[in-house]
Amino acid sequence: MTTSGVVGGETAEGEPLRNALEACLRSFVSEEIDIASVTRLTGGASRETYAVDASRSGETWPLILQRERGGTRRRDEGMEAEASVVRRAHDAGTPTPVVVLSHGQLPLEEALTVGNSWFVTEVVAGETIARKILRDEQFVHARGALAGQLGRALAQLHTVPVDGLDWLEEVDSLVSYREVADELELASPAFELGFRWLEQHRPDKAASTLVHGDFRLGNLIVDEDGLRAVIDWELAHTGDPMEDLGWVCVRAWRFGGAGPVAGVGGYDEMFAGYEEVSGRRVDPDVVRWYETLGTLKWGIMCGSQVENHRTSVVRSVELAAIGRRIAEQEYDVLQLLGDPIVVDRPNPADHDSAGITGPPRGETTAGELVEAVREFLSDHVMTSADGQLGFHARVAANALGIVERELELGPALTAAADVQWARFGASSSTELAAMIRSGSLDDRFDELREALVPLAIAKLEITNPRWLR
Repeated sequence: MTTSGVVGGETAEGEPLRNALEACLRSFVSEEIDIASVTRLTGGASRETYAVDASRSGETWPLILQRERGGTRRRDEGMEAEASVVRRAHDAGTPTPVVVLSHGQLPLEEALTVGNSWFVTEVVAGETIARKILRDEQFVHARGALAGQLGRALAQLHTVPVDGLDWLEEVDSLVSYREVADELELASPAFELGFRWLEQHRPDKAASTLVHGDFRLGNLIVDEDGLRAVIDWELAHTGDPMEDLGWVCVRAWRFGGAGPVAGVGGYDEMFAGYEEVSGRRVDPDVVRWYETLGTLKWGIMCGSQVENHRTSVVRSVELAAIGRRIAEQEYDVLQLLGDPIVVDRPNPADHDSAGITGPPRGETTAGELVEAVREFLSDHVMTSADGQLGFHARVAANALGIVERELELGPALTAAADVQWARFGASSSTELAAMIRSGSLDDRFDELREALVPLAIAKLEITNPRWLR
């Protein structure tokens, strides 16, 4: 992907946005178009999403507007590229929203009245929130059908012709995320062991197809009967189609669900659906390789998110907290590299307390201050706020919980880690990571994995104990 500079033009907001979008739709669609309102739904780091209450020749016509933030574009084509692949996928039978209009279909001056880069789709009725899809009673039938439907949809997606979509790049995710990890200076022994295993077990090169790049709950619209549409194609590229199958199986995208496929179903169900449409057998070992790669990728992406916070690209308590999710991916990567390793969880009572609990003596301890602020957020802010404020209050309370546990358990974890680094002739995690990457410890792979899993568990006792349940 390439990134161009500012394209120019004023970005419409509020009532000007409604008027500008209405004018653009009227100039393109040969019917009477009226827009009652344009309501902001989300505000991600790179794009904005709006619900458009519109009518077409007097009939209700609900729409969605997505546009890139500010005056920059992630690639030269802007969101016109994404719109083009969604159109192509829809025409080929993949369930997607219908693209109504994109900025590239209008004269530049007219398009810029809505924004630098944007497109509009028809609304597809259904739910995208993973928690609701996985738990609400209305989706009980959908959960039973979804794994097979995802397999069939992916098989259809992987037949979409890519000729003429010159912006699509052939992506080798193992190489590209190795580069990202180096840029972030992520010195993780667990991740380096994952990289070594992935390099040594890389599957044979497959015929390249369209790859969605982020096929998972959250980017799927689901109703009571199951899958309705695949959305958010901004990471689309070409490559091995099994990348999509592996990504939807990554544990982080199960959102607490028990099934390995999106938290709802089994591998065999998805594979059967894929084979039914594609006529090609799925190799479970190749999907496992991509699931492992996907887990490693998400861990590195967590590092990228917190770097955005550190460098003030987007200051956010959510992004700051995501950096601690790296521990979840370290644990999962290690467990995916062979048969699961079962280790008794440490008992927090075995460690010295840092004064987080118990009656205060003298000055307030750091742990007590953190605890007090966390309780304020949990008991007062979260209960009285909703929407983004309530969500971020919950994130902040969880972050303070991590700090509490680190004050209590961190010293013991540090001491245990030092013992393990020394066992392999290293003085730090950074040095051990470098030794693993060099290949000098390849003959001790199993020993390394057995040593790193207990440390990963200890880290999760601090960052997210629920991940171990």
